Amino acid sequence: MSLVRTKKINERIILGIDPGTTIMGYGLIQTKGNDASLIVLGVINLRKFDDHYLKLKHIFERITGLIDQFHPDELAIEAPFFGKNVQSMLKLGRAQGVAIAAGLSRSLPIFEYAPRKIKMSITGQGNASKEQVALLLKSLLKIKELPSDLDATDGLAAAMCHFYQTNKPVSTGDFKSWKDFINKNPGRIKKITG
Repeated sequence: MSLVRTKKINERIILGIDPGTTIMGYGLIQTKGNDASLIVLGVINLRKFDDHYLKLKHIFERITGLIDQFHPDELAIEAPFFGKNVQSMLKLGRAQGVAIAAGLSRSLPIFEYAPRKIKMSITGQGNASKEQVALLLKSLLKIKELPSDLDATDGLAAAMCHFYQTNKPVSTGDFKSWKDFINKNPGRIKKITG
């Protein structure tokens, strides 16, 4: 007997990754329509590996392990930013490439977002700090306690950015007023208390 996971069309799991060569952050969210909830977030600590190639192997194994455990539907990853240290950029690009290869090995669609785009989608500011991103994610996803390493929330931010980019409202026609829009889109409206 095989277990088949069935999902409604508007439900999906998104794995977000913040690539790194010392610490790689990740976060998984489950989405249902216009709502997202946290599944897990954490980091892959690569400090114990002196050899860069062993780091890459570990990244591949951990990312495929997360995919096999949580069965995400899509992978969102932060694009490397351009820095002055060419060697660091090369190593970061390799780490990102291995994480992408892990997703591809499990037939996941891959989506890449610039760091500025991710920050903008979470905070409304492209130059927001890690702390600002983390605090907004804590509020949005009702996270009780933030992790000590904010690379985890950076990975989570990539997943949320993808959710926001792919969950835009679909126009159902012309609207005469906000009241008309609300009447035609009751599922898009959320009451905020407190």
